[in-house]
Amino acid sequence: MIRWLERSDDFPPVEQALRRPNGLLAAGGDLSPERLLHAYRRGIFPWFSEGEPILWWSPDPRMVLVPAELKIGRSLAKTLRKADFEVRADSAFERVIQACSEPRPQQRGTWITDAMRAAYARLHGLGVAHCVETWRGGELIGGLYGVALGRMFYGESMFSRATDASKIALVYLVRQLQKWKFGLIDCQMNTPLLASFGAREIARAQFTRQVAELVNYPDVPAPWVLERFTDLPAPLAAARLP
Repeated sequence: MIRWLERSDDFPPVEQALRRPNGLLAAGGDLSPERLLHAYRRGIFPWFSEGEPILWWSPDPRMVLVPAELKIGRSLAKTLRKADFEVRADSAFERVIQACSEPRPQQRGTWITDAMRAAYARLHGLGVAHCVETWRGGELIGGLYGVALGRMFYGESMFSRATDASKIALVYLVRQLQKWKFGLIDCQMNTPLLASFGAREIARAQFTRQVAELVNYPDVPAPWVLERFTDLPAPLAAARLP
């Protein structure tokens, strides 16, 4: 059994999360900025579908990407060398989260409900939710969004309308976070795509210990502005930034 949260209830310890399904910790509560930020600081995130109560998760192990461990495959490096795109940050948050919420092929629905979109739009307004966007010819072709607290970034979702568009956004996000000395990117669940970029699983106890330290650094001021890098590998150095 998991705990049902009333609005004033705190989360139970993450160690009480279920093993099956992995990481399910609690249900209920609300999506207020205060609760969401409290959840992220404890290594907890919301994930539920339309018609379900709010479900809160803290899986063990946890998939993470250390910015310095980013891997770029040959195919993506070739795409980056073309330099026929622009990468921006925080210029189209609502468009990015809307695109992320659109059902994928062979997917019945979406977990990014209207309530979730509104909740993260509020976090964006507070300067803690951010997006990175890939543009080509004035058209938004891919991107991602997530939450940043101190030197900790929590990835939420990504979308792509052109080959490698979301991957380009991810690469630039990771490089920028490395420049800002972020310690971890939370990837939540293990997927082959994330593993191909160098993400790996760590124990939940290790994850929560690192989070507790990283979230206490000062936040990077919003809106984010991506830097022009001169120390990137050759495939990246050629890409354009606004």
